[in-house]
Amino acid sequence: MKFALLGCLVAATAFAAAPAEKRTSALILPMDKGSEGLTLKVEAFANEALREYAGVLVRSSDDLFGITPDEEAVASLKRADTGFKESKAAFDDRNYEDAERKLRATIKEYGKSVGAMKTCGNLCEAVAMYASVLQARGDVEESKIAILDLLALAPTLDLDRKRYPQNFLALKALVATSRNAQLRGNVTVKTKPAGARVFLNGDLQGYSPLTMQTLPIGKHLMRIERPGFKQLGVMLEVTPEDQDITQELTATAGYKAFDALMDRLAGEALKDKGGQTMSSVASSLKLDRAVIGVLREAESGESTELTMAYFDLKTGRRIAIKRASFQGDEFGQLKGEVARMVNHLLNAEGTGEKVSRSADPLDNKHGMEEWQGEDRGGRNITREKKSKGGDPLDNQNGTEDW
Repeated sequence: MKFALLGCLVAATAFAAAPAEKRTSALILPMDKGSEGLTLKVEAFANEALREYAGVLVRSSDDLFGITPDEEAVASLKRADTGFKESKAAFDDRNYEDAERKLRATIKEYGKSVGAMKTCGNLCEAVAMYASVLQARGDVEESKIAILDLLALAPTLDLDRKRYPQNFLALKALVATSRNAQLRGNVTVKTKPAGARVFLNGDLQGYSPLTMQTLPIGKHLMRIERPGFKQLGVMLEVTPEDQDITQELTATAGYKAFDALMDRLAGEALKDKGGQTMSSVASSLKLDRAVIGVLREAESGESTELTMAYFDLKTGRRIAIKRASFQGDEFGQLKGEVARMVNHLLNAEGTGEKVSRSADPLDNKHGMEEWQGEDRGGRNITREKKSKGGDPLDNQNGTEDW
């Protein structure tokens, strides 16, 4: 009994002594239009690096500002799902005239609810039933167009052979191998403000401005999200001609209040100590610390400059600062650069203990670590080791006896 009580006491003492996690976020502040599109991407990379450290409770901009759902889209989705049930009942009863009418209305309603849809869901099944009904009623060409939409929305969708007639399944297979099914189109998506996440048929494609290339012709679900803004959805019709789409996003009151402080916060982040703005942000966003990044396009327009500073928001104390510049992200180099900056900032305090490590030996490497080294092959005189029972060619470069 005494040992049990002692164990409980030790456990309770250890638990009580555990330091509280510091609520921390990466706040990336774009200073011009040219750097605006990188905001969310840099923030995501910085937060990912922050999650590697013990004692850090990461709060992303999704947590801080949220994404306001499109209420009209949510209401349309409910109506569409109700229409789908009625359409499915008419289709299963082979009442094709009633099914066609109901499916038209249902698909139209789904078109209004894209902002509330994460995946194709019942819409794909509705399009498949609609294409089958058109074929059954003798409108084969219209059925082929609907099948192209289905292939664009869900190219791997497996239809129930018990529900759909064999001649329709054969028509679907024929359309899938047709010339029209091989046609592709490019769509460029821009948003105001830039830097929004762009999803296509449920999958993240990147951040605006974004060009999505070689998309199958037909209908696609495009959803646009940016923390602090109202969610937006569009039923995208891809054609062989290039398209440019620009969408203006609606900010929430909370994000507008933060945006009004952005310039002053950036100014404090570049100083040795934060001030009233930083304290206000800490209170309103409920943060203890932040990695504040100031993004700006270089005067040449060929690179982007990033200054990151690690602050204790409540006291305004700057723990560390780091600057870097980079050109684009064509080969994914931006993620590694941001991670190195975050590591520098947290390690500067001396408490930056990583809690997880990648198994990838090339993680956090940029491929140039050894380029300036003295080792050019052959034996390394300063680190020469004797090999016992190993490869006889170990530490040899093949030119020793020339």
